[in-house]
Amino acid sequence: MSGNQNWNLNRRTFVKGGLAAVAAASAGMQLVLTPGAKAAGKVVIQYDWLTSNGQIGDIAAAANGYFNDAGLEVEFSPGGPNASTVPPVISGAAQLGQFSETPQLFAARASGVPVKMIACGFRTGPYALTSKAANPIRGIADLKGKKIGIQPTARFVMDEILAKNGMSASDVTVINVGFDKGPLVRGDVDAIGGWITNTQALSVVGDDRIDLLVRDLGLSSYADVYFATDAAIEKDPDTLAKFIGAVAKGWGWVHTHPQEAVKKMVAAYPEMDLSWEEKTVDLVLKLSFDATTARDGWGTFDPASIEEQLALLDKVGQYPNGRPAAADVYTTKILELSAANRPKLDAPAA
Repeated sequence: MSGNQNWNLNRRTFVKGGLAAVAAASAGMQLVLTPGAKAAGKVVIQYDWLTSNGQIGDIAAAANGYFNDAGLEVEFSPGGPNASTVPPVISGAAQLGQFSETPQLFAARASGVPVKMIACGFRTGPYALTSKAANPIRGIADLKGKKIGIQPTARFVMDEILAKNGMSASDVTVINVGFDKGPLVRGDVDAIGGWITNTQALSVVGDDRIDLLVRDLGLSSYADVYFATDAAIEKDPDTLAKFIGAVAKGWGWVHTHPQEAVKKMVAAYPEMDLSWEEKTVDLVLKLSFDATTARDGWGTFDPASIEEQLALLDKVGQYPNGRPAAADVYTTKILELSAANRPKLDAPAA
């Protein structure tokens, strides 16, 4: 995520407010850039938050005409603090959406919302605990006795970390913070949570900071999760597959042309800072590509990991009304249909 974007798991109220928010989500940025193109189908994607470097492959797909090549006219509908992610997708105003991380989708399904994950942009969630080099937290053993600054909506992440590693709540002191890194800079906390792709915000901590992904503390998750309704997956899987295939080609192009991709992204979204995005793109690609994408193609996810994530979230009390079944929160159908267009690439060399 870019410097002006903050991380907030479960930032949406999935059912409350119903479909009244649909109309507010319909005015998105049009990013079909080929003049005079006659696309066969209009596709709106409702994003969870403001457009950022997490969507650089989507932007490249639009800028390079990959959606047009697939016969699609695509509209990006950005999210934000006053936008709703789920209602437009449920109503059909948007054909698909994107959540920041898998726990949001799981919570939606647990609330009775009939949506499934169809692909993921990031193979691992970018949430990390950042500490200073003078007082580093490099692993689970370093957490004991420390003060950890966590946004209230992400409190359950610390519960997961403790449960996964056999620790108790008394082993750490959790302090509610916002997204400003000031508490860490001042020494009010020993580490602070946030997305590592928010490099501009993290720069105030110093270049020698320690960023410890929660993945390295035992937590699996996928980020920038593309989802659609059960009905859309059943009735029009080909359109969803065309969209994911075109986005995958966009990400493949970014992999090969990272700096050029950044320039195209900032040209489309001038509020982004070119110099910071140029410094961040390699990190973004390492989150999006790994040995599994080299084997199975961009956008893939592991059903066994989904089951593990659900079980741990259930263990820390995230589903008081019952945990959703793994088979109800994902489908591999769209990945299978788009397999030929999803590049098989590993993380870029360091």
